[in-house]
Amino acid sequence: MNAYIFPGQGAQFSGMGLDLYENSPLAQELFEKANDLLGFHITDIMFEGSAEDLKETKVTQPAIFLHSVILAKTLGDSFKPDMVAGHSLGEFSALVANGTLNFEDGLKLVSQRAQAMQKACELQPSTMAAVLGLDDAIVEKICATTEGIVVPANYNCPGQLVISGEIDAINKACETLKEEGARRALVLPVGGAFHSPLMEPAREELAAAIENTLFSKPKCPIYQNVTASAVIDENEIKANLISQLTAPVRWTQSVQQMLTDGASHFTEVGPGKVLQGLVKKINRETQTASAILDLNA
Repeated sequence: MNAYIFPGQGAQFSGMGLDLYENSPLAQELFEKANDLLGFHITDIMFEGSAEDLKETKVTQPAIFLHSVILAKTLGDSFKPDMVAGHSLGEFSALVANGTLNFEDGLKLVSQRAQAMQKACELQPSTMAAVLGLDDAIVEKICATTEGIVVPANYNCPGQLVISGEIDAINKACETLKEEGARRALVLPVGGAFHSPLMEPAREELAAAIENTLFSKPKCPIYQNVTASAVIDENEIKANLISQLTAPVRWTQSVQQMLTDGASHFTEVGPGKVLQGLVKKINRETQTASAILDLNA
């Protein structure tokens, strides 16, 4: 069975999407539509902007979404997913790819999500840290016993868990995690505590937008971050998408469940190869590939 997976924030690079724009009339049309919908020329930043320009949350999230979704749309008849999943932001790309959301609504929600998250970050200084080389249970216990807000945020693969929370609490937790034997506990250069209770203001803002958006019956199941299980009910998809901002991304568990349910081949659609690397760490035997533009589509 073919699983298609969609990356999240951090996969952006300067020049992303330019090959699609130059080689596909459909891609060109969709990129121009995105410029109109967003009210600024995101293509200029994607194609020519610096790494610093692309770091801005209001740019990063729509840029990765556009690269992933437009690439999926140029795959033509070869795009036949039996199941889809996306890492954090990538869940929106996956929902357009499996027909739950249309292109315009998906882009609007991603743009609103990015701005809501940016506002939440500005309300309270916060951060995230990558923890390498410890069992999840140990990291969870240290988060639970550290003073302040610090929670597991991204279960990326066995031995790699990202934590999220208040700056002081993250620093304290990192010290304890190193004492407990973590190979690394490294504070990340991010704008705030994504997938933690500190994103509650953004969750409330996004919830209203999601509730007012039409979700259609998906063509295949999506394995959502919050539940790590196959979902096809539109209302359940909405609820999980709203919860996602303050809940952890259960990527390890999602991939394991997809494998259990028959996934034999994972194709990453979008910038970079981060998710392929994580899938290989979750199960070394799994076949992975990057989606490639179909010039005949």
